[in-house]
Amino acid sequence: MSLIKDAIRQANISNQDTVLDIGAGKGFLTVHLLKIANNVVAIENDTALVEHLRKLFSDARNVQVVGCDFRNFAVPKFPFKVVSNIPYGITSDIFKILMFESLGNFLGGSIVLQLEPTQKLFSRKLYNPYTVFYHTFFDLKLVYEVGPESFFPPPTVKSALLNIKRKQLFFDFKFKAKYLAFISCLLEKPDLSVKTALKSIFRKSQVRSISEKFGLNLNAQIVCLSPSQWVNCFLEMLEVVPEKFHPS
Repeated sequence: MSLIKDAIRQANISNQDTVLDIGAGKGFLTVHLLKIANNVVAIENDTALVEHLRKLFSDARNVQVVGCDFRNFAVPKFPFKVVSNIPYGITSDIFKILMFESLGNFLGGSIVLQLEPTQKLFSRKLYNPYTVFYHTFFDLKLVYEVGPESFFPPPTVKSALLNIKRKQLFFDFKFKAKYLAFISCLLEKPDLSVKTALKSIFRKSQVRSISEKFGLNLNAQIVCLSPSQWVNCFLEMLEVVPEKFHPS
C-alpha cells in the first residue's frame, strides 16, 4: 500500500491530469488514481484481467479500460502522465514510446520496474544512445528499491520505484531524431576519446573550440559526456556543421 501511495505522490497527480496505468492488472493502482486524476486509462493485455477491470470500473466515469499490448496502444496526442507497475519484459519498449516517441506530450510520472534496468540508467558511463536521450529531457530519480514481498505473487527479481519529470526542452522536439542519430554516431565506438569521436563530425579547430566553450575533457571516453555536454555539442553541430554532414 505504501508503494502505491509513494508512486502516486511522486508523480504529483492533479485533477487536471490524464494518467496511463500500463499493465493495470487487477486495478490496484487504478482504483487510487481515479480519485485524483481527471482521466485514467488502464491498459492491460491479459483478456481475463481486461474483463475484470471493465466490471470493476463500469461505474467510474473517468476510467477507460483498453485491452491491448502497450506497444500497440495509441498514445495520447496531448499531455499525459504515467503511474504504473509496468510489464518488466517490455521495459525498453515502454521507455522508447514514452520518452522518445511521445517526447512532446509525456510529462513524467512514477514507474515500478525491475531494478537491473533501472540501475543501468544511472551508470557513470552511458553507452546506450537512448539513455543519453532520456537524461537530456527528463530528470530521472531512483526513489528506492522494492523487495519481492511488496507484490503478490512475489516476483523472482528485485524492483525499483523510478520517478520521471520532464525538463524544459533544450530545442524543438522536431530535432529529436537528429539528436538521437548524433548520439548514436558518436557512441558507435564507445572506447574512443571525446576528441577522436567529435572529429568524426567536427573539424579539428571546431573540436578545440567546443572543448574550450563547454569545458570538455577531450581525453575522456566519449561515454563520459554528461547530458548537458551532449546537448551543447549537438547544438554546436547545428550551428557550424553543414547539414549534409549531419549523422542520419
